[in-house]
Amino acid sequence: MDNPPLVIPAAFPGLRVNHVEAWVFDLDNTLYPATGTLFRQIELRMRQFIAEALHLSLDDAFALQKQYLRDYGTTLRGLMLDHGMDPGEFLDYVHDIDCTVLESSPRLDAALARLPGRKIIFTNATERHAENVLDRLGLARHFEGIFDIRAAEYIPKPNAETYVKMAGRHAVDGRLAAMFEDMPRNLVPAAAAGMTTVWVRQLGQPAWASEGTDDFSHIHHVTDDLAGWLESAIEARRHA
Repeated sequence: MDNPPLVIPAAFPGLRVNHVEAWVFDLDNTLYPATGTLFRQIELRMRQFIAEALHLSLDDAFALQKQYLRDYGTTLRGLMLDHGMDPGEFLDYVHDIDCTVLESSPRLDAALARLPGRKIIFTNATERHAENVLDRLGLARHFEGIFDIRAAEYIPKPNAETYVKMAGRHAVDGRLAAMFEDMPRNLVPAAAAGMTTVWVRQLGQPAWASEGTDDFSHIHHVTDDLAGWLESAIEARRHA
């Protein structure tokens, strides 16, 4: 699916990232291309789980899945609040996927290796899923910590309290941090906390990834090439 039209401010500041000491990365559809099949596996398993648990058709399950994503931040949160769903059962089911479809990214690996500062994963998925993805991508060595949905007590991004918990657990000062996300609305609390925000807007990104955000003024940078952006940031730091 083609990316939706982008409506953002005409001018962004240059790569002023000398102050950044902590780099906070979303996982799915951010560290790997949205054109791949990994997240599609997750979506299909979510749909199947909902259909079986709530006795719905696959089409109705898909509609409810997206409604909960819009309304609650994650499908799981909606299932927990509206249906008393057990989070462990849901997460174990939807993350039982084939990570071998992912390909390693030597360029991203090299950029992360050269990037000064601490790197942290901040995901609405589980730590186990993040570890599986990072291992397959060959990037695990770069990240000192993972803040997952269980650490967030199942309160997902973009709830502001979850950003506070992440920052507290991993000693992240928002004024000295940058955050990378494929979903613009998840960058709103990051910007409010003083973080430099980077929207990773990839080819093939589904339209729903941009839903819930009409004002893009909280986004400082947009890229469709994460490795390339990091390479530019490294050079900007060297020549500042």
